[in-house]
Amino acid sequence: MTSFKNYLIRRIMLAIIVLYFVVTITFILSHVVPSDPAELYVGPKATKEQREKAILELGLNKPLYIQYFDYIFNLARGNLGISLRAHTPVLNDIFLYLPATLEIVLAANIIALFLGIIFGTYSALKKDRFEDHLLRIVSVGGVSIPSFWFALITQLIFFGVLGILPLDGRLSTETQLFNPIRVVTGFYIIDSLLNGNIPAFLDCIKHLILPSFVLATYPIGLVTRMVRSMMVEVLNENYIRFAKANGFRDNLIYYKYALKNALTPALMALGLSFAYSITGAFLVEVIFSWPGLGTYTVNSILENDYPSILGVTIVGTMFYVGVNLLLDLIQAYMDPRVRLK
Repeated sequence: MTSFKNYLIRRIMLAIIVLYFVVTITFILSHVVPSDPAELYVGPKATKEQREKAILELGLNKPLYIQYFDYIFNLARGNLGISLRAHTPVLNDIFLYLPATLEIVLAANIIALFLGIIFGTYSALKKDRFEDHLLRIVSVGGVSIPSFWFALITQLIFFGVLGILPLDGRLSTETQLFNPIRVVTGFYIIDSLLNGNIPAFLDCIKHLILPSFVLATYPIGLVTRMVRSMMVEVLNENYIRFAKANGFRDNLIYYKYALKNALTPALMALGLSFAYSITGAFLVEVIFSWPGLGTYTVNSILENDYPSILGVTIVGTMFYVGVNLLLDLIQAYMDPRVRLK
């Protein structure tokens, strides 16, 4: 247990160091880019007095290193600054846009877990047959296809040709007018159910299908390959051969003994994929006009709104580092050899 505590302390310290360097590098880069934050804050037609007042409010009259220490101090208090575009706290903006991003990320990872386990298991059981080769091609394609290209293709097919799924957005105009959702959590699927708004719930599902499936292509391929690889390895273990020799049913051997031991690495990989998807969803959000962190970040970059850019970068890093830390701790707790390395 002492070894685990030491490992826990080391991993937490490493996570803090990573966050610190990400904040520092992003802060420097955002201030090196040529821009006029004061003009962005008050607008191009502001008077000289308004501009000078903005400079004082934003602390732009201070040396860069003082601005840096002020930012670190405010960050430690949970203050991510004020958006230059909207004049609202960046943290409030992130909380406003984050549920939309998490909605498609969670949906994508649920799809990936379900299909990845099915494809990976079936591929392992059909090892070196046509089905196995086909699923391996599909899994490689899933991790290789650019998400923006696949998103455009799905829009062309399911909206342009078949006309069975909506093109973009979280809700249709008709639903917003006649069955509006009263926002409670920010997750429209949950909120529509809490409101008892079934038409809005069904509309949410229709709008969620394409972006979540596009975002799921990478983790589907990842989980499929991981499950197949581990299943093939586990099926060659002595205890599996012993179970077969003793006449155990194939379903019991494959799904209770083999798959159970093959899932842990796949779940670890999916956990990292979930953290990666928080920022990896940006392009998908832009293409599908999904009002999440991706759209918010793109608009912030176009306007040189560096407080918003810094805020999103920090939140994305915290998700990735936090999930990575949690997975490392789970693995170390289950396998003492990890924390002794």
